[in-house]
Amino acid sequence: MSSKSPKIVRRPINGVFLLNKPLGISSNAALQKVRWLFRAEKGGHTGALDPLASGLLPICLGEATKFSHYLLDSNKRYQTTIHLGHSTTTGDVEGDVLLEKAVPPLTLDKIQQVIATFIGDTTQIPPMYSALKKEGRPLYELARKGIEIEREARPIHLSAIEILDFTENSLTLDITCSKGTYIRVVGEDIAKALGTYGHLTALHRIQTGHFEIIPEYTIEYLESLTEQEREALLLPTYAPVQHFPRVQIPEGRATHFGNGLESNIQHEAEAQVLVFDGEKCLGLAEITDKRRLVPKRVLKL
Repeated sequence: MSSKSPKIVRRPINGVFLLNKPLGISSNAALQKVRWLFRAEKGGHTGALDPLASGLLPICLGEATKFSHYLLDSNKRYQTTIHLGHSTTTGDVEGDVLLEKAVPPLTLDKIQQVIATFIGDTTQIPPMYSALKKEGRPLYELARKGIEIEREARPIHLSAIEILDFTENSLTLDITCSKGTYIRVVGEDIAKALGTYGHLTALHRIQTGHFEIIPEYTIEYLESLTEQEREALLLPTYAPVQHFPRVQIPEGRATHFGNGLESNIQHEAEAQVLVFDGEKCLGLAEITDKRRLVPKRVLKL
């Protein structure tokens, strides 16, 4: 008798699940677990979290993957704790101690003054311990071999930093930032501005774009549910762009849109819009100045 487990039959399920990713696993491992639980044919996540980071990881299943890049490009919000006094090779607790320096006496006023200088547009040099690639190889692979290469500074925007707590050698912050921001680097830079070194001991994402974390939406919670109960948790396929304007497809043009064909439309402005046929979302389109409805993302539902 074979001891192999029965093969999971995948299915074309569509929607978005707002996973609260646990510590200790990669974003891809979390994605594959969610796909397995939903038996989904296709899936993708919308912005990786390191194994040592937790929090909101929107999982797009099926046709929802057509909208995932809108979340990749969106603002993120994190809660993080910076340990002051020494830096590490990785910028977090996983690395070896690199530099040490005594922590000056901290006051709320001093911390607020320093943090205020980080708000707005700035540039940031990505860390070597990152998934950015050089000639097809992730930088962290080079870093683990002791190789460091020059990296170009990239523009980022920090729109808000709130002080949640501080001690004589730690600082806990709530940070809202643009895509591509490395909170590890922000933590190191804030520590230096305070007159010392620092590294992250905790990182938890609580918001991606217009989505906020639902703490109970864990892998363990999904495992405890029936298949029908899991499906009830899925947001609509178009949820990543649900804030876009909506238009109704001109009468008799739904099939044309589904085939990627343009239509005339009476609309007052150029815009990207969600296209509906009654209550059914057909996809995403652009309205041009010639009042043409041009399909950009067609849903096969």
